[in-house]
Amino acid sequence: MSDPNVSASSPSSAPAKGVAPPAATARTRLLLEGPILPTLLRLSAPNVLNLLAFVGMITFDGFFLGRISTDALAGASLAFPWVMLILQTTNSGMGVGVSSAVARALGAGRRDRANDLVLHALLLALAIAVVFSSVMLVGAPFLFRWMGGRDEMISDAIAYANVALGGAVFYCVLNLLGNTVRGTGNMNFPATVLVGCVLAHIALAPLLIFGLGPVPAFGPAGAAWGLVIPFGVGSMVMIVHLRSSRALVRLSFLGVAPRWELFADIFKVGVPGLINTAITNLSVAALTGIAGQLSPQTALGYAMGARLEYVLQPVAFGFGTAIVTMVGTNWGARQYRRAREIAWTGAATVALLCGTIGATVAIHPALWIGLFSDNEDVARVGALYLHIVGPAYLLFGLGLALFFVNQGLGRGVAAMSANAVRMAASAAAGLVALYGLGLGATGFFAAIAIGFCIYAALLVRTVVGVNIPDTVPATAA
Repeated sequence: MSDPNVSASSPSSAPAKGVAPPAATARTRLLLEGPILPTLLRLSAPNVLNLLAFVGMITFDGFFLGRISTDALAGASLAFPWVMLILQTTNSGMGVGVSSAVARALGAGRRDRANDLVLHALLLALAIAVVFSSVMLVGAPFLFRWMGGRDEMISDAIAYANVALGGAVFYCVLNLLGNTVRGTGNMNFPATVLVGCVLAHIALAPLLIFGLGPVPAFGPAGAAWGLVIPFGVGSMVMIVHLRSSRALVRLSFLGVAPRWELFADIFKVGVPGLINTAITNLSVAALTGIAGQLSPQTALGYAMGARLEYVLQPVAFGFGTAIVTMVGTNWGARQYRRAREIAWTGAATVALLCGTIGATVAIHPALWIGLFSDNEDVARVGALYLHIVGPAYLLFGLGLALFFVNQGLGRGVAAMSANAVRMAASAAAGLVALYGLGLGATGFFAAIAIGFCIYAALLVRTVVGVNIPDTVPATAA
């Protein structure tokens, strides 16, 4: 039996199995009829550029902040998970809910509905930004102390966070509107805008961190300004695009009244996705706090090793947005068997890529850790982390890909629950390893690897358990 809650449109509006809607564009027909792996790779290619840009941003900031001082690097590392929480919540969390809703609407031949979803995405972006900025700016000092921050480290963390978290509205608008475009199958434009933002960040950040001529040195806050300014420009570019005739879906401020039905269509995938992304980042924050109970060097070594997981997530996102769009469009068109084939093809591809990265850094950890710190204790702990956890990145990648599969099907709760179990299992097993068994950092890192294994197993079980029929009776929802 299929899950009745994953259909976004009524059966009467869905096309017959294997037939594209009469109003389908060439891009929609490609999603419904094109060969699976080549189409997946074609759609993912622009997102891979986006991935490379984000990898550059993650490594670039760490490299230059490390040149200021260990405290500056450690302080920014305390704030970094919370900045990534906003970026990922609106990109691969609530943002994928937007992509899924738009893709399913277009797959069912409902272009008017897809257009209306654009304004709803913008309203959500503004609301999410207000909540994030308000809560995080008030709570940041307390969170940073809990995560092990001390003295100068806290000052640097707050300097970075005040700017980066205060500018949340720009990340939210750019990412949610970008996902309306991705839902149409157009991966090129959002990727181009994001790559431009990251390249601008790379150009601005060192100037604002160290200063030059009349430009003062802002230190850690300079890295944050280098992020906020380009994303502000990028959000304006996205709005202009969606107001133009070039966009397949359009942003209109007149004649579109907010409707709970459309918010609900986004929320049923987006809210679990948002919570799932929050869990991922809270997991890093919580585990950093546990590692900090051993020593500041252990916390920083773990943070440097775990920073690689913020690279794996864009890898998954690069393919995941294509997976969501392809699965969602075919699900909206009631091509269930093809949706299943897309799901497993995409999952295997992402798992292979993440596994290759994990195996490489497990064998040669200095390739990654050496980018951030030359402190021997930090390097030793970071290398130990990658030796133990790196091989489990294969399963982490599999879980990440299946998360996007579930979102394309409109089943976000299952992915969220699996990630919650992973975080709880890693934290609980880590505490037992540290305080119950006295296994130190080795046992703590092994607990994290076990959590990744549990995550993949739960999501495999969830996707396998969805029995997608060849046809649906006319009375089904």
